Amino acid sequence: MDSAVLFTTLEQRFALNRQQSKVLIIGLGATGFSVAEFLHDLGIRFAVVDSRDKPPLIDRLAEAMPDVPVFTGGFDQAALDVATHLVVSPGVSLQEDAIHRAVALGVSIISDIDLFACVADKPVVAITGSNGKSTVTTMLGAMGNAAGVKTAIGGNLGTPALDLLRQDADLYVLELSSFQLERTSQLNAKAATVLNVSPDHLDRHRNIADYAAEKQRIFRGDGVMVLNADDPVVLAMRDSGRHCLTFSVNRKADFWLDDVSGHLMRDETPLLQRSELLLEGKHNVANALAALALGTAAGLNDAAMCRALKSFKGLDHRMQKVAESKGVSWVNDSKATNIGACIAALHGYERKVLLIAGGDAKGADMKELVPAVTEKTKAVIVMGKDAGMIETVLTGCVPTYSAANMKEAVRIAASLAEPGDTVLLSPACASLDQYKNYSDRGNKFAAAVRELAT
Repeated sequence: MDSAVLFTTLEQRFALNRQQSKVLIIGLGATGFSVAEFLHDLGIRFAVVDSRDKPPLIDRLAEAMPDVPVFTGGFDQAALDVATHLVVSPGVSLQEDAIHRAVALGVSIISDIDLFACVADKPVVAITGSNGKSTVTTMLGAMGNAAGVKTAIGGNLGTPALDLLRQDADLYVLELSSFQLERTSQLNAKAATVLNVSPDHLDRHRNIADYAAEKQRIFRGDGVMVLNADDPVVLAMRDSGRHCLTFSVNRKADFWLDDVSGHLMRDETPLLQRSELLLEGKHNVANALAALALGTAAGLNDAAMCRALKSFKGLDHRMQKVAESKGVSWVNDSKATNIGACIAALHGYERKVLLIAGGDAKGADMKELVPAVTEKTKAVIVMGKDAGMIETVLTGCVPTYSAANMKEAVRIAASLAEPGDTVLLSPACASLDQYKNYSDRGNKFAAAVRELAT
């Protein structure tokens, strides 16, 4: 975008300019750093504040932008008092008292996604949902590249949105969290989807209705709405004045699974056989259908999309088979950090599994696990911060066992497993009570399984 046009756009949309604006970036993670680089390149004044004493990127910032003021160890009130705009990183709650006070005094909140939306001059596809968004984002990226369309993916997944602007791309695919969407107003995606809505992040959102409303913000604009016909909360988001595409694994839709023939379908046209997908579970069929709908809306051709799906092996820590030992399969689904993801994983199996679950429930009601656990598990091994609460909820449903750590959980599962069984790590909880992140948790599970096997 021409610089004069860009500055005019920033002025018109955000009253953001080089003469009067003083931006305060709150949170120096990957997103905060990407905003710092963006503003620095434009010559817009800014400072950075972080509640941590040693944010992970502070040394890199000091080297690249030594003149930028940085305040650590709390939200510096003096910096907030002089700010005209706040860019609040997704990891920081908008309910922080200091942020509340600043907004009450008239300080504007903008987001990295809003800044990206002002600059991006190529089509954008936006993806959110409680579960499956990383898988669908990555699927669609593979589809675009298979079709010869240079596709850049990021946002909540991997590369921050503003950093994607440095790539030579013809299509942007953004994974967006509810925390990103709640502070975003300028995005007008060519196609967007809410894959599903299940209880998540209720420690940050007041209730599931508020959480769903934040997800729905992805549909601002006039692009194609892609809706999950199997999720009544999502289907209720339909706008009769917009072009909508639906997907379903349970009934006919624009993109659907024909259980009789085993084909993934667009209307009455077979696209590919379910058996040609490398991923396990019906929820991954839903993910593939959503990606096909989004790809169609973005103008990708069927042959390339199907070719990409047939070779897509999935993401690390998402329904990833890590070993088969003594006839027992061990599956790492550590990325299942909420109830809905765990339920989806369980329903992907025909036979009952041994489930390892637990961690930080983030305020979710674990009673919602009961039907799926009763139907789909032989036993549950619980661990982590909310293990006791989960065990209490599941008492009387299936046998439950408590483990102090991952190694003990794997040992207990091995003692219960018989040839033909699957042991599934699908925690339904966040990982930060015991691990650096869900990847660390999944790696610890894989290491414990390998140690057991030897």
